[in-house]
Amino acid sequence: MHQAPGTPTALRHAPTAVPRPRPPRTRSLIDADAVGVLHRAARALLDDLAGLTDRLLTVLEDREPAYRPALRTDPHTTWREAHRSLRHSVSSLIDPRGTRDAARRCSWKIGVTRAEQGLPLDALLHAFRLGGSLVWQGLVEETARTAPEDVRLLVHVAADVWNFVDEHCTVVADAYRQVERRMRWQRENRVRLLAAALLDGTSRIADLPEAAEALRLPEQGRYVVVAVTGGRPPGPVGPRAVLPEHSQRAHWHTDTDADADYGILLTENGELPDPVVPPAPGTRVGIGNVVDGLAAIGEARVQADLALSLCPTEGGTVRLAEQLPAAMVVSAPELAASLTERVLGPLADIEPADAEVLVETLAAWLACDGSAQRAGERLYCHRNTVLNRLRRYEQLTGRSLGRPSDVVEISLALTARRLPRL
Repeated sequence: MHQAPGTPTALRHAPTAVPRPRPPRTRSLIDADAVGVLHRAARALLDDLAGLTDRLLTVLEDREPAYRPALRTDPHTTWREAHRSLRHSVSSLIDPRGTRDAARRCSWKIGVTRAEQGLPLDALLHAFRLGGSLVWQGLVEETARTAPEDVRLLVHVAADVWNFVDEHCTVVADAYRQVERRMRWQRENRVRLLAAALLDGTSRIADLPEAAEALRLPEQGRYVVVAVTGGRPPGPVGPRAVLPEHSQRAHWHTDTDADADYGILLTENGELPDPVVPPAPGTRVGIGNVVDGLAAIGEARVQADLALSLCPTEGGTVRLAEQLPAAMVVSAPELAASLTERVLGPLADIEPADAEVLVETLAAWLACDGSAQRAGERLYCHRNTVLNRLRRYEQLTGRSLGRPSDVVEISLALTARRLPRL
């Protein structure tokens, strides 16, 4: 009916039964004769408890498929557990008060063991009820064999028999659910730890197979990490909403220290996720580059954080692959600040408003691929005005917009100036 306890260590740390106040017992019209019939039949069952146990295991084999693996791989342990449970069940019919605590401990231990072994709770409860039915059937058969005229008296004790079965079904279910909650927490916590180690880049090579199994992702594959923060709906559905429904397989991890959610995405053909529209105002999404294998997830997380740092404060999506110059600037803030001072510092000698106009014109000219005509249209001025402003910048700084190396430095300096952290 139930499998024997596991290792001594497992039992030593297993949850313990919490005693419950015994409900007031209201006796029905059970006379001494009925109790006597019950006790005589119960003692006969105890005398042939081994046979009753064999019958129960046969019924389990036939009527409860979930027990068949245990019955075939470890029949002796299963038999001993069923024998112990039946002994407590039948003994409780003779001495309810004296055996109640021991019977409850037995049922609790069975619930703990079965939960740890992964037997479905429905199957375990079914086994207990089958055992109860078998005990009742044995009482009736024994009384019919020895004193047929007393069979009618058993009806007065039927409620006691089935109340015992119900009570122990509750005990075993409570034990099972307690262990199930503990094991579920342990599994979820282990998954969190494995995912955190991958994202932090501290995961050991030896842990990668376990991490792959826990996260349900292949160890070898092409991955990208997505970082989401700010303005998203709470709960696990929130960060997932930033990606299209047809998106790749992913595992989401919440980093409370960083106040961000990270998606480890298995990409198809090494492609980045489709462009994302934030589901809520203020949602910021950073998408790193594609990396190979779970071992490189730490690197991918750094890239996602870098992309996230480039997102506007009001919300938006940044793909690192599309913002590499800005990423380089953010990655070396001190060098970027030095470059900005070197390229734009000379403008501090003129009026701030004039300096701002020159910087704005430089940015527009670069954005328009060096076209003064289009830059003028963007700035609502004549192309000659644009050219005059550019020449003034060259005169003030000694730089030439015709020299590629100067243009690269100017572009990076303008990027650094645009980023609030610099």
